[in-house]
Amino acid sequence: MRRLAVLASLLLFCVSLPAQPATPTPRYANGLPADHFPIGVWLQSPHNAKAYAAIGIDLYVGLYRGPTKEQLEALETAGMRVICEQNEVGLGWRGKAIVGWMHRDEPDNAQGRRLEGYAPPIPPHEVVAFYERMHRADPTRPILLNLGQGAAWDGWHGRGERSGHPEDYPEYCKGCDTVSFDIYPVTHPHRDVAGKLEFVGHGVTRLVEWTRGAKPVWACIETSHVGNADRRPTPEQVRAEVWIAIASGASGIIYFAHAFEPKFVEAGLLSHPEIAAAVRDVNAEVRAAAPVLSTPRADAGVRTVTTGKFAVRAHRHGGALHLFTASLRGEASEVRFEVPGAKTGTVAVVGSKDTLALVDGAFIARYPGYGVRQFRIAE
Repeated sequence: MRRLAVLASLLLFCVSLPAQPATPTPRYANGLPADHFPIGVWLQSPHNAKAYAAIGIDLYVGLYRGPTKEQLEALETAGMRVICEQNEVGLGWRGKAIVGWMHRDEPDNAQGRRLEGYAPPIPPHEVVAFYERMHRADPTRPILLNLGQGAAWDGWHGRGERSGHPEDYPEYCKGCDTVSFDIYPVTHPHRDVAGKLEFVGHGVTRLVEWTRGAKPVWACIETSHVGNADRRPTPEQVRAEVWIAIASGASGIIYFAHAFEPKFVEAGLLSHPEIAAAVRDVNAEVRAAAPVLSTPRADAGVRTVTTGKFAVRAHRHGGALHLFTASLRGEASEVRFEVPGAKTGTVAVVGSKDTLALVDGAFIARYPGYGVRQFRIAE
């Protein structure tokens, strides 16, 4: 994608992510707690549940050809919760493992091929109708809809005849209680996306806008080769994608663990020790921040001056203003944060012993490409 020349000059803008609704997302009797920040893994075998729990993952999303009695028993034993497709076994389950239902994956993508070209996606009205049927069968659990990369990238051709039609997505969002999406920029084959981590934040921002901030938005994060035999994310890129998603407004994370190239590995995340360690460490960071992230947004409390695209979310908690920030560009950048009403003093850089000078309600921070920072300003 071409960079506009205007990025060479400083731009002043206010954080523009939609504010959270005045009333919280409805709680479901058998769903996750409203203040919980879910950290999930996509479509993994239950026998690895304890290994995933050991690195801070507390939710399975999807069960292969399930749910079955054996799968649910294994997850109950491991203390792992799950969001899965709705079937007779699941509806009859009396344990605590199931905390939500889900649609079939990526209904917004073309559903197979015709003799010429692709078959169309599942229309949004059918997704909404299926959502309503699932809710009638069980109104005690929320329903997750995972969308494809078209949620983040209009150039995605895999939607067949609906490629280049982002107007479909607000309609899809009506068919769920929580919406997620996947795009994997490190391993992506197309030059417009490859290596551009900002697409993770772009997808989150669009879904927050399309749901008007009224529904949780989760982001899927790549952890292995996916379909690229030559590339896989580094620990630093995994961490950056997680915090880019959160700074852009995500309220949940799902790790995509599979590798399909150069060979199939279901638990690709676990097969790379440095990635498993990175996931463990960033999950600990997210868990520590969860009490802050569960409070209402306070984005009006900060403005930024920067040469490039930037993601910021602000929350007030424990007598302080907390800023979760991420650079959405691959080059180093400098950002001036303006905090109206803040006193002269210091800004704590969370996770380090560093501080920054706060002078006349403003401070300056420097970022490497796709750098992420969390700040705390006492009020």
